[in-house]
Amino acid sequence: MSTIMPEAMTTIESVFSAIEAGGLAARGAFRLSEGERTGALADVRTIALIGVVGRRGWEAFAASPEARDGGADPLDRFSRRVIEGLSAALGATALFPFGGPPYRPFQRWAQRAEPVHPSPLGLMIHPRYGLWHSYRGALGFREAFDVPAVERRPSPCEGCSERPCLSTCPVGAFAAAGYDVGGCVRRLRDPAGAACMERGCLARRACPVGAAHAHEPDQASFAMRAFRRAHEAL
Repeated sequence: MSTIMPEAMTTIESVFSAIEAGGLAARGAFRLSEGERTGALADVRTIALIGVVGRRGWEAFAASPEARDGGADPLDRFSRRVIEGLSAALGATALFPFGGPPYRPFQRWAQRAEPVHPSPLGLMIHPRYGLWHSYRGALGFREAFDVPAVERRPSPCEGCSERPCLSTCPVGAFAAAGYDVGGCVRRLRDPAGAACMERGCLARRACPVGAAHAHEPDQASFAMRAFRRAHEAL
């Protein structure tokens, strides 16, 4: 864990360095407008997003006590411990996409901090990392940091005519009508869904963008088990 104290946080780059030293990935930053500074965000001027990119961030979790203690929601508990530790060290407010309602608008925040776009699967797609990234939390700062301008790019999906992500799912869970969560979960419970459980969502893997950052089996199977548990009632 970084030992940088609040007085050393003079630039957003130093914030990013502290996040990376804590084992997670710095995912960009943006400034709140005055109209957004209400409620728990009243004293926040800058938000720095934190997450996992490929194996970056995952390795720290895999080595954590939360990953091995057998308790519920290990990744959320790990994220909370690390990000709250960073918030205390850096004089920031810890913010999370879980634990609600209410829920923070992390997908909208992500589009302000990085060149990401909604994909046909509902996940945010990044021009470098593809679908292999996630947001685990954020730090809210009183300081109005100078933040890097986001290089606006078109979505990689716009130039993809074949859309293999929509045709690869063995149960056709992704369609124009929306995502058939129940059909997906039933497949994961069936022995026929072993490939999805062991390698991760086949539709997600079909996307060619960011393939070098695709989850390895341990990370993929963890995500699929967590998804199946979260939808046990379906």
